[in-house]
Amino acid sequence: MSGNRLAGRVAIVTGAAQGIGATYVKALSAEGARVAASDVLDTGPLVAQVRAAGGEAIALSCDVTDPAAVQAMVAVTLKTYGRIDILVTNAALFANLSLKHFTEIDSAEFDRVMAVNVRGVFECVKAVTPAMRSNGYGKIVNISSGTVFKGTPLLLHYVTSKAAVLGMTRSLARELGDFGIRVNTLAPGLTMSEGVQNNPDWAQPLTAAANAARVIKRDQVPEDLTGTLVYLCSADSDFLTGQCIVVDGGAVVH
Repeated sequence: MSGNRLAGRVAIVTGAAQGIGATYVKALSAEGARVAASDVLDTGPLVAQVRAAGGEAIALSCDVTDPAAVQAMVAVTLKTYGRIDILVTNAALFANLSLKHFTEIDSAEFDRVMAVNVRGVFECVKAVTPAMRSNGYGKIVNISSGTVFKGTPLLLHYVTSKAAVLGMTRSLARELGDFGIRVNTLAPGLTMSEGVQNNPDWAQPLTAAANAARVIKRDQVPEDLTGTLVYLCSADSDFLTGQCIVVDGGAVVH
C-alpha cells in the first residue's frame, strides 16, 4: 500500500515498537502521514526504517498508564509537527498473557490488564482531544478484538478489557462528534504477530482452531489490518463514527 490518502496528516500510534503496531506505523507513513511511534519499548529502529523508506516519523517513549507521560507524548508530537489528526490506541497487554481459567487470574494481573488496555486508551484520547478540537477534525481508532464477540475463554481479563474499549468508543463518538472528531474501533482476529508467535500458549492447535472458524481459512497477518486502518484514518470514512469493524477472515459476523 502506498499513496497520499493521509498527506498532511499527523498520527500517533501507541504500542508501535513491534508486531501489529509497527505495521500500522508503516502503513500510515506509506499513505503520507507523519507518525509519532510511541511505546514503552524502543521505537527507534522502526522510525529508522520509516525514514529510510522516505517517510517522516519520530520515536517516543510512553507508558500509556502514566498521565504525565501521555501528556508529554502529545506535547512532543505537537512541538514537532504542529498538529495531531489521528490517534491509534494500539498499546495493550495480550501476546505475553498466558491462557488460564478466570479463577487462576490474580487481582494484580487483572488490574494491570485493565490499566493498560482500558485506562491507557482513556488517557490517550483525553490527551489528544484539545488538539483535535482546535483543528475541528480528528480520527481516533481504538483497537478492540474479535474475542469480544466470541466470549473467548481463558482470557477473561483481556476479553473484558477489549469489550470496555468497544463501549468507550461508542460513548466517545457521541461526546466528540460535534467537534469533528470521529471515533471508531478496529477489532482484529488472532493475528500472527511476533509476540503471538513467540508465546508457547498460542501453539498450533489454537491457531488451527482459529483458522477453522474463519471463512477465509488461513493465518491472519498484521498486513491484513492495514487497509481497514487506513480507511478509518482517512477522509473516506468521514461519515463513519461509533462503529466497530471486525477484520478476522469472517470468523465473526455482526
